Amino acid sequence: MSRFTPLVAALATTLLAGCASTAPSSPVSSAAVQVQVPTVAHPAGETPQWWYRNGAAQAASHGAMGGKATNVILFLGDGMSLTTVAAARIFEGQQKGSSGEENLLSWERFPATAFSKTYNTDSQTPDSAGTMTAITTGVKTHMGAIGVSAGTRSDCADSLNKGLLTWLQLADSAGMATGIVSTARLTHATPAATYAHSPERNWENDTDLTEAAKAAGCQDIAQQLLSTSRYGRGPLVALGGGRAQFTTIEETDPEYDDKVGLRLDGRSLVNEWKQTHPQGAYVWNAEQLKAAANAPALLGLFEPDHMRYEIERKDDPSGEPSLADLTRAAIANLSRHSEGYVLMVEGARIDHANHSGNAYRALSDTVAMSDAVRAAVEASSDQDTLIIVTADHSHTLNFVGYPARGNPILGKVKDKGGEDGAGALDLARDGTGLPYTTLSYANGPGFTGQTNQQPAGPKTYPHGPSSFDPAKGRPDLTHVDTEHPDYMQEALVPMKSESHGGEDVGIWARGPGSQAIRGTLEQNTIYHMIVQATPRLRQRLCDAGTCDAQGVPVELPNGKAFERK
Repeated sequence: MSRFTPLVAALATTLLAGCASTAPSSPVSSAAVQVQVPTVAHPAGETPQWWYRNGAAQAASHGAMGGKATNVILFLGDGMSLTTVAAARIFEGQQKGSSGEENLLSWERFPATAFSKTYNTDSQTPDSAGTMTAITTGVKTHMGAIGVSAGTRSDCADSLNKGLLTWLQLADSAGMATGIVSTARLTHATPAATYAHSPERNWENDTDLTEAAKAAGCQDIAQQLLSTSRYGRGPLVALGGGRAQFTTIEETDPEYDDKVGLRLDGRSLVNEWKQTHPQGAYVWNAEQLKAAANAPALLGLFEPDHMRYEIERKDDPSGEPSLADLTRAAIANLSRHSEGYVLMVEGARIDHANHSGNAYRALSDTVAMSDAVRAAVEASSDQDTLIIVTADHSHTLNFVGYPARGNPILGKVKDKGGEDGAGALDLARDGTGLPYTTLSYANGPGFTGQTNQQPAGPKTYPHGPSSFDPAKGRPDLTHVDTEHPDYMQEALVPMKSESHGGEDVGIWARGPGSQAIRGTLEQNTIYHMIVQATPRLRQRLCDAGTCDAQGVPVELPNGKAFERK
């Protein structure tokens, strides 16, 4: 027998090599379609059409065309870096009494995962406007752009012919129900990118527009929420903050007697919405939201500015709904429409807390978004609803040291002698003998030098200084409660507001078409994953002549062609 061993081994090797040469290196759906994309010089050759076709090609090659989604829900954790996700996972687990590391946030149980490359056309580290525009239109664009292709941020006239059709407007045109939910102002960058077109994200109400922009014909973002109904019915659900952007300086806020609206043009957009939706419900507190459960259209503006952080909701005098509450209300409304729906839900204040250098609020709002995703899973079926969870960009939050298993994620690092682990459990020390926290920021207002607002040492939220003195070494945190909600993590570089980060963010998905979401994707490909995996959206694009012979939408759609006749 032994004399045949070399022959058998050689034959086995040949057979294995043959199998290896034919097996795909990664899962490829039977619906995978190849789309040719021209080679261009980067970045000079990147036109809006090139970005659109490149995203379509990547989605089609992954098999997104095989999706049969009736509904789509996109969750956007603004500024939700992978570090934020990891820390929030532990934070939630420890709140439940476990060590934390073994915990999973709701979307981390989804079967499909990928990475998203977040850069803008003009910046390695992006902002929320350009990134969300990439996600909603399939085209990457400049920092600050809302629903327009790349150009000059302050040039209204240049932007007028660069409007991009969003998948919310596409869905509206296709007869689907549409909704927007955010804990930010509804006119803020992320929600605005689902319905508005502006080269400058800060043109939220009429007082924000420059005279040149007004003369050139640009409209403020708030009024565009109403005018986007030209594609169909407009959003049947719009829930978030930002009352003041929609009301005039003559209107007293219904919740705060000392506040009025911001508009100077005399237009009460809330009243205009009511006139357009006589059977609809306008609400501004939790009880009104519950009472409006059967309304055919729903506008909820729960704060004059952004909605409250999750930890502060209990302090709202009129009662403010959670992100999970808003999500349930939106799905309950939209799911009544048999033609299907698309919904965008933003956990906006994760970003704001990171900017403020306050990890507690960033993590607790991430957990609140996990609750909202869980609510969506419970209210939908993975047989007909594609749910995607992602972030627009990262932040500079760091997860450092060698803390022992179960060490409080917001606490000071306790280890057993660092990487060697040779000692007793005790506070870890830096090179000068001082303890330090597991979480810190690379830059931001947590810099420990004296500022014009707070003395040298650990900083307390809120803190947005305009001047800094150099730090004289690190503070001694031995007796500082770093787990307090208002403790601000130390920052290396002094800045009034902590900056975004430029690294990739995560994508998690479940439902029809989710198997296409894998690998490392350009951020604008998320749009193409959605439209290709949703037959009603894909067919609407094909009916407008934007598809190739394989039925893949590859031509940049002209938004005017999708407006009601």
